[in-house]
Amino acid sequence: QVHLVESGGGSVQSGGSLRLSCAASGYTSNGWCMAWFRQLPGKEREGVAAIDTIGREIYADSVKGGFTISQDSAKDTIYLQMNSLKPEHSAMYYCAALQGSWCSGLRPQFFTYWGQGTQVTVSS
Repeated sequence: QVHLVESGGGSVQSGGSLRLSCAASGYTSNGWCMAWFRQLPGKEREGVAAIDTIGREIYADSVKGGFTISQDSAKDTIYLQMNSLKPEHSAMYYCAALQGSWCSGLRPQFFTYWGQGTQVTVSS
């Protein structure tokens, strides 16, 4: 069982930055795809960015140029650097993982494991 722990959420003013972290444990095979999703109450979960152990990165069009995903594969940890934050970026951000496969998209059904989420709130 893969366990994901997110951290780094919080409250910032518009224009500020946050860096989210997601540490994974319990992988039993080499290679993974890990991703960030976000969700507002009553809304569908939306893919933000994904990265895998061969360095492939996928971004939602809405965050290109503002958010950067990175990894420390030795620590099975990914990061999401979020710059120039706006109130519309406020959401619960979730980490997701797929073991033993490279990234092929940002649809939630691709991913097997999920973290508990970390709240990001951007005030105007």
